[in-house]
Amino acid sequence: MVVATQRLSFAEFLAQCPEDGRYELVNGEIVKLEPIRAHQNISRSLMFGFNDEIRRTSVNLIVDTRILIQTNSRQARRPDVAVVDANVWNADVMTYNALTEPPLLAVEVVSTNWDDDYVDKLAEYEQLGIQEYWIVDYLAVASRSYLGNPKVPTIFVYQLEQGKYKTQKFTGEEKIVSGVFPELTLTVAQILKATQMK
Repeated sequence: MVVATQRLSFAEFLAQCPEDGRYELVNGEIVKLEPIRAHQNISRSLMFGFNDEIRRTSVNLIVDTRILIQTNSRQARRPDVAVVDANVWNADVMTYNALTEPPLLAVEVVSTNWDDDYVDKLAEYEQLGIQEYWIVDYLAVASRSYLGNPKVPTIFVYQLEQGKYKTQKFTGEEKIVSGVFPELTLTVAQILKATQMK
């Protein structure tokens, strides 16, 4: 759903962004994000899991589901989950929650517009220098060129190496390998169960 027709800069977006929901700036236009509950449940579950790991290991990180990231002059993305250095976050706590520095980790839970996550956001996050990017395709909606045949729910973890993303693919009971959370003991199956949060 496109809310604005004129091309906005990032600063104009921050000034005009409605407060009644979640929005991104895409090619200078305000776009409302409307995830289904299963999508929100997975995001929330990952946020809780990352937060538990942050507390357990006492690393200086912050995780949230509402962080806005400027990816270029006319783009601002709001990952479903983002992990940032606490020093970056706390550098100016009186400002709006938009970051111009890359988070350490961004997670996108795939919706029907899956190519946004696999193509557009992948390129933007790589160029911005986000160290780690997860694509959680819990409905297996992407094409077979990504998921294989038969298509199964998959989590892709992209890690930045010399400015380019290298990818690992995880399914079923496989434990997800994370550079940001090297001791994480989370499987794809556990994440898929989160669609029905209790």
